Amino acid sequence: MSQTLQAAYAAKRKARRFAVQGIYEWQMSHNPVHEIEARTRAENAMHKVDLNYYHELLTHVIAQHEDLDALLIPVLDREIDALDGVELATLRLGAYELRDHLEIPYRVVLDEAIELAKHFGGADSHKYINGVLDRLSSTLRSAEKQQAK
Repeated sequence: MSQTLQAAYAAKRKARRFAVQGIYEWQMSHNPVHEIEARTRAENAMHKVDLNYYHELLTHVIAQHEDLDALLIPVLDREIDALDGVELATLRLGAYELRDHLEIPYRVVLDEAIELAKHFGGADSHKYINGVLDRLSSTLRSAEKQQAK
């Protein structure tokens, strides 16, 4: 893999990390998304972050959270309100990428969400995230999953 491609992947991974933190903050505080984004950009070194992708993830996931929740609810084993805030933010981001970014293989979406859960979540939250998003990918990416077998 070329260094340019590796840098692009790393920039997207960092965008996801900042986005999940912003989504979590919004869930807890309901601060306006533009304030969350402005503060995040001001307080962090963002020169190696895919800023366009960060902006898209943060704004679209928050704006579409009800639609994303509607996708998640059928594949959850508990009420959405019972989810840990980090888990919910990570699941919303993963659901958004599964639904709206078909150019990203579903396994990459799951792997990235698992890494976010390992970094920010509780001890076993990555296992839960994996199970939920795997079930959701069976609905949203069924053809892709069949080809992968």
